[in-house]
Amino acid sequence: MMVDVTWATEWVRGSARTVFEHRDELIELDRQIGDGDHGENLARGFTAVLARLDALEAAPADIGEVLRLVATTLMSTVGGAAGPLYGTAYLRAAKVTGLSELDSAGVVAMLEAGLEGIVVRGKASPGEKTMVDAWTPAVAAAVAAATAGVEPAGVLAAAAEAAEAGAVATIPLLATKGRASYLGERSIGHQDPGATSSALILREAAIAAAGRDG
Repeated sequence: MMVDVTWATEWVRGSARTVFEHRDELIELDRQIGDGDHGENLARGFTAVLARLDALEAAPADIGEVLRLVATTLMSTVGGAAGPLYGTAYLRAAKVTGLSELDSAGVVAMLEAGLEGIVVRGKASPGEKTMVDAWTPAVAAAVAAATAGVEPAGVLAAAAEAAEAGAVATIPLLATKGRASYLGERSIGHQDPGATSSALILREAAIAAAGRDG
């Protein structure tokens, strides 16, 4: 089954819910190697996203419209690095999802565009202890699943699992990008908060798709 506009809105609402549930965890992870505001900033951003979603007079026409709403809202409400990074990811993803439905190739294109946005905005590469370390394996897993003929829900599940593994794999890494890089060797031993929130949000995409299949 393809994913559609309803899936996209359910993904956004699920993302908000998981950010609220993991707010304190994200704050603590960011307190260890950053400025401690990642969970608070994302919670504020997704609160605003839900408000705008609820205020729409008509249902979004396509998936890209949903993602564009998230992008512009996060860019205008989330401070620090997270707002521009997530905003650019959603905006790039919106540009390739101006459709009412996505097949597996469409899901891969969406994830690839999101990663491209994060890389362009943050100028980060894999292994630098950033969001890229969750998104890069997620995209690779999605490509592999789609190539193997897996349906969109399975592609998203593979991406989410890889993102979660990627987030955990940031623990032994030395941060060489962003605020955590100021800590040098002391950044080793801590999980990156941006990679963690990325994995949480990608998991919600898979959960929303699984619900549609069920």
